[in-house]
Amino acid sequence: MNGGVGNVTFYTQRGTNKVIMRTKGGTTRKKMAANPKFEGLRKQQKEFGVCSKFGKYTRSAFGDLRRVADYNLSAVLTGIGRNIMKLDTTSEAGKRALCLSQNKGALEGLNFNRTNPLTSVLRVFPRVDLDRENLRGVFTIPRINTDMDLMNFQKLPFFRLNVAIGAMTDMAYNPTTGKYEPMVIEMYGISVTLTGKWYSTRSVLPEHSLTVALPVERTEFLTPNVSILLSMAVEFGNVGTDGEPVEVKYAGSGKVVKVG
Repeated sequence: MNGGVGNVTFYTQRGTNKVIMRTKGGTTRKKMAANPKFEGLRKQQKEFGVCSKFGKYTRSAFGDLRRVADYNLSAVLTGIGRNIMKLDTTSEAGKRALCLSQNKGALEGLNFNRTNPLTSVLRVFPRVDLDRENLRGVFTIPRINTDMDLMNFQKLPFFRLNVAIGAMTDMAYNPTTGKYEPMVIEMYGISVTLTGKWYSTRSVLPEHSLTVALPVERTEFLTPNVSILLSMAVEFGNVGTDGEPVEVKYAGSGKVVKVG
């Protein structure tokens, strides 16, 4: 069920088949903004806000590959941002920095799928080379025998390999404005996606490479506060109305394969 009954709201979200129940109410917005009792809460809200933005723009850095996710990526990424922020032990609450560049392992290996993770769907894995200085990633895909190396979990006739490169910048508190700001706004959640060709799910693919790069003019904004993300996804398709392959929603699997 969805909707409200009295003081309770019922709703659902992707990633769970359960109905979530939440009570309404609480203190007024005006009181929370001015009352000294809520100073700690206001600091937490400020940090939560920047972590939420981190989640939103990190999803953007995944490019079009985020569409294969089978759960709410934003919520998980917000939590990752919160954990990274807690590692800043020198600043006070409400002013702590969110530095992905110093904690790249927090995102590397992140699966976009819980039911069918990428390593289960594609049983060979590419060699991934990141040329950070030139904002370029090269994915060398080993030979794929689909009978052995591909788990076609929806029994669809086509599949393709997609790769993406994206960038995220650290976030810091600006004491002048009293707000959190990206350290390098030009590299805030940008991405480029390379969509591969369709192949039959009953075929053998020779070893090949996929290269994806951010615009070369962005290299001037590359600083130590910028992290480069490489992601990969397998996407399955069916025959469309025009007889050509077309992607099937949520029939795919992906992950972040490298952060540098």
